[in-house]
Amino acid sequence: MSRIRVLVGTRKGAFILSSDAARKQWDISGPHFAGWEIYHIKGSPADPDRLYASQSSDWFGQVIHRSNDGGKTWETMDNKFIYDGNPGTHMWYDGTQHPWEFKRVWYLDPSPADPDRVYAGVEDAGLFRTDDGGKSWHELGGLRAVKGHLWQPGAGGMCLHTILQDPKDPDRIYIAISAAGAFRTDDGGTTWKPINRGLAMANELPDQDAEVGFCVHGLAMHPSRPDVLFMQKHWDVMRSDDAGDSWREVSGNLPSDFGFPIAVHAHQPETVYVVPIKSDMEHYPPDGRLRVFRSRTGGNEWEALTKGLPQSNCYVNVLRSAMAVDSLDPCGVYFGTTGGQVYASANAGDSWEPVVHDLPAVLSVEVQLLP
Repeated sequence: MSRIRVLVGTRKGAFILSSDAARKQWDISGPHFAGWEIYHIKGSPADPDRLYASQSSDWFGQVIHRSNDGGKTWETMDNKFIYDGNPGTHMWYDGTQHPWEFKRVWYLDPSPADPDRVYAGVEDAGLFRTDDGGKSWHELGGLRAVKGHLWQPGAGGMCLHTILQDPKDPDRIYIAISAAGAFRTDDGGTTWKPINRGLAMANELPDQDAEVGFCVHGLAMHPSRPDVLFMQKHWDVMRSDDAGDSWREVSGNLPSDFGFPIAVHAHQPETVYVVPIKSDMEHYPPDGRLRVFRSRTGGNEWEALTKGLPQSNCYVNVLRSAMAVDSLDPCGVYFGTTGGQVYASANAGDSWEPVVHDLPAVLSVEVQLLP
């Protein structure tokens, strides 16, 4: 019988939640790296026991760790993230130019085919890759060549927070940056193009024909349809049917079109999940009701999923990397909150149960299906 492993990164360590396919009883391991911020922890699709974790501290800086046994033991890997050549400058909050400065790794995305190949999205925004399991990293500097001098930090910094690898074409990768926008490579990362046509930033981006400068919060796709993308933006839920070349809004009847995470059902490519929050200033659910919204039609028509979730006096947030789906049937959906709760649904969102209540604030949630 298959098993499920949920990898949770928090403000004060990582936790590993394990269950069988019924997803009713959970074993909780952790905290790993107690006291450290774990921005992201993710497993290799090519080797389920190969895990990578991004650990950050104001005192000790950035540290990458790797496990070869499913998180039982860990080893420290190389932590030298050096931009190619003379990195130059990017736009600062006040519109002046500011030097590129490496701060932390926000996101790790192992290759579907090679456990030693991993992509890392960093702040200040850049894309790095290792081909030796984290022993060394090099930047794919062609990304910053796409008008990088015009990129500007969002409220949380200038972070490359999303990486999607096309499972049908290893040379195609999508990334998203706050607050520069979404980008695509079709040649393995040598050259990139901005894919922001159709996005809008009312009252924030005066140039309506701008190629960069959009605050994308997250991207999602179904592996069977890598040309169809869904986006949660700083206001608006968007959809592209042409690999990001154009976008249209599908916010529909959501109570708020502001939020951070977005995910796609494992077996239904038109079923999408978002977690709306009230506004860009008030990062909590509308009316204090924690609701996941599901569209079965690829957007526009949304239903609130509330069974098992608090429907009064709930003021947590769900961050951009804190939602994931498994590939069992029925599909499982998982998300973590800034209040330290991790919720699981074993029936595609129809009902929810808390796996754990009192973790530190959750930064990321990933899930693995194990044999």
